Amino acid sequence: MNRTGSLYEPGNSLFHRLDGAVKLCLFAIWTILTFLFLDLRVFGVMLALGVILLVTAGIPFKRIAFLFWIMIIFTVLNSVFIVLITPTFGTRLTGTNTPLIPLGYNTINAETLFYVLTLSAKYLTLLPITLLCIFTTQPSEFAASLNRIGIPYKIAYAVSIALRYIPELTAEFRSTLHSMQARGMGISKEDGKLMQRFRNLSAVVVPVLQSALHRIDSVTNAMELRGFGTQKRRTWYSGKDMKSLDWMMIGVSVLLFGLGLWLRLKGLGPYWFPF
Repeated sequence: MNRTGSLYEPGNSLFHRLDGAVKLCLFAIWTILTFLFLDLRVFGVMLALGVILLVTAGIPFKRIAFLFWIMIIFTVLNSVFIVLITPTFGTRLTGTNTPLIPLGYNTINAETLFYVLTLSAKYLTLLPITLLCIFTTQPSEFAASLNRIGIPYKIAYAVSIALRYIPELTAEFRSTLHSMQARGMGISKEDGKLMQRFRNLSAVVVPVLQSALHRIDSVTNAMELRGFGTQKRRTWYSGKDMKSLDWMMIGVSVLLFGLGLWLRLKGLGPYWFPF
């Protein structure tokens, strides 16, 4: 967590200079294009572009490591479950069957493995753009941008508070967990059976949730004392006007969206199997 108490990582990259509303527009178009296709070639290009943008943003890996590994673990587990539960699912998409790995009750074929690879690439394609939007946008600036594009400022401010307090809750969870571990109540395999570890984890989660609720109550009272919500409109300290770079990126994103739709209509969208 940086000194601003948010996930924002200061920098001067392309994404750092973009307006929050533009980043939201790019994220929406990127997500639509990702779910519009089921083609590994398309995902390979999008993933490479996303990784390049993420690297040029200069965000330290230790800042994004937690979300990165969560996505990797989710993708791996999802792939394993698909392969074990439906080892011949790829045959439904291709009409061919190339047995590879016997399981006893069935045989995993090459079609299913390639489908799992394609699906994993689909999920991972969303990772770089998501990390960019989270770690290159100040919460207050993002809220001001949301309000400027028509979202009620109450909702925009709620999003800003959520982004600001997620790192604090994470740090408090870790601090509480370390305190419990110092008292011999860990959650690793060496600390007892599964149910015992689950009870130990509950003993950590409950006080953190109570602290979060207390913080929500304090923030709500402070906002009410300052008359938040009494006016139809409000000004923003971090609000900025859109610059030429923002309009240019909007134009580029619209062109990419149009290109994606054109490729989809030309038949590039359905599942692609090279063999």
